[in-house]
Amino acid sequence: MMSTAIDPDVIRRFASGQMASMAKLVLETAFQPIVEATTGTVFGYESLMRGFDRIGFSSPLDLLDHIEADGQLLTVEQMLVGRALAKFSTLPEFASATLFLNLDVRLIPHGNTILDKLLEHLAKASIPPSSICFELSERFDNTSVPEFNALIARMRKEGFKLAIDDFGVGHGEMKLLCDFPVDYLKIDRYFISGVDRNPRKRHLVKNIVNIAHVLGVRVIAEGIETEAEFLACREHGVDLVQGWFISRPTTFVSELQTGFPHLQHLGETRRSSQTLDEILIRRQIERLPTVYENDSIDSVFELFRRNPAQAFFPVLNANGEPRGVINEHHLKEYIYQPFGRDLLKNKVYERTISHFVDGAPIVGLDADADQLMNVFANTGGSACVILTENMRYIGVVSAASLIKVINEKQLKLAQEQNPLTALPGNRAISSFIEDSCSDSDDNRFFCYCDFDNFKPFNDKYGFHVGDHAITLFSALMKRYFFSGDCFLGHIGGDDFFIGVRGWTMDEVTEILGRLLSDFHDDVVGLYSEEDRAAGQIKGHDRFGNERDFALMRCSIGVLQLSKGLIIGDPERIGGEIATIKKAAKESDLGLVLRTYGDTI
Repeated sequence: MMSTAIDPDVIRRFASGQMASMAKLVLETAFQPIVEATTGTVFGYESLMRGFDRIGFSSPLDLLDHIEADGQLLTVEQMLVGRALAKFSTLPEFASATLFLNLDVRLIPHGNTILDKLLEHLAKASIPPSSICFELSERFDNTSVPEFNALIARMRKEGFKLAIDDFGVGHGEMKLLCDFPVDYLKIDRYFISGVDRNPRKRHLVKNIVNIAHVLGVRVIAEGIETEAEFLACREHGVDLVQGWFISRPTTFVSELQTGFPHLQHLGETRRSSQTLDEILIRRQIERLPTVYENDSIDSVFELFRRNPAQAFFPVLNANGEPRGVINEHHLKEYIYQPFGRDLLKNKVYERTISHFVDGAPIVGLDADADQLMNVFANTGGSACVILTENMRYIGVVSAASLIKVINEKQLKLAQEQNPLTALPGNRAISSFIEDSCSDSDDNRFFCYCDFDNFKPFNDKYGFHVGDHAITLFSALMKRYFFSGDCFLGHIGGDDFFIGVRGWTMDEVTEILGRLLSDFHDDVVGLYSEEDRAAGQIKGHDRFGNERDFALMRCSIGVLQLSKGLIIGDPERIGGEIATIKKAAKESDLGLVLRTYGDTI
């Protein structure tokens, strides 16, 4: 079948001056959802061009290049923005959603014209400017355009939001992130593709997220195509996700959803219960009064007057998202200066609230205490960390409050230590397993240790000797697993846990073999000479029946999570662990090691 595509060169020769007219006939706007990673709730939509292929172009950029050569780029872009806004205004959730629009670098000199027209459209549709986010593609050097700085300043003043698109593959993205008030950072698809299998990409994504959060910037992972990529991004703290795994772009409003059940399902177990960190952090949240960036300067003065002990307040946009903080010291020069307040309100001078906003680190409530401490350590003197839930402001945590959280956490963990062995208990063990399941840079081993025939030994020789056997095993664990990449826990009674990261299977096998051998040699000495000679003792089983029991030993079942594997729901490993522990008890050596996912 012959192709009906039209050669773009033919179009240029025979449709000179008519590009805009042709574009109006064929071009449509499609929306692709941008979704909260932890809830699956739609946060906003990116507007994408569709229909360019109908007139023979391979990509939107290819068509825009031809339209620019024809001198009609501004006309076509304004037409596309108008259509996108019209579609956006029909959505039931548009009042709380964000529309992401791409800003072509070639239109920056016409920025004021674009903003004037856009503000007119927004006013008619009753859409706040904070519902619009301009994406600045780093495939082009935006900052080299002379009008760029002034345009960004006006966008911020009007209340628009800004995103760095294609982060990591373009021009000067770190300069943009450092020098301009960016709200979102979109990690390019190159770094997201296969991130679950590539340790270098995971390391980069994790650190990009950390840097962005310290600067008060939220992170969007674009181009997610698989469940594994989604889980890896979410576990590394990405705030928002976009891609075919979530939803493909559509030109039909009726096909757009407000949430995605498959994402909610993937996160159900993760959100089913609060962690110790979240419980402690919630207790320390200060719900300070807020300032909206479109409030009057007078309202800010009044807020400081009513709260004389407070030196700053969070600043939000009309959608309830934090933009930073406004500090009292910025306003003092006007407060104590003759006619200072009048000067601020002078339209010629034009100093709005947005002019005084300082950036502040912004972190989701699901962050743990160590993450918050790391953010504070890298902020360079910020008064607080702003906390959000579902991307909206819920309060702040100060440095003093965070110290309380850390102290309470350490005290709580100390209280949960086993008094006999001084090893961490079940909460710390669960936390180690959860962290290890999401940190896939190395091999991880979960070793479950359980004494065989401990009950009859404890019954015959008494709990004092039984406790001696327990402390003996604890001391041997500490002797062999002492490095910083090892975790030791006491589940209770004669059950122990050893967690190891970064070792090989052979190394784990060798050290556990030594542990079992030493324990067997030492524990035999706790039996009487007569029982040692017999190699068994009489005792009662769990049903009360008297029978012979072999001398006590320890069995260890080991589950390995291979390097690169991320498990979003740690409870998924429970079945395999139970099977491995049973196999270890039934084995001659008392040691069984298996890799997660292998046939058991």
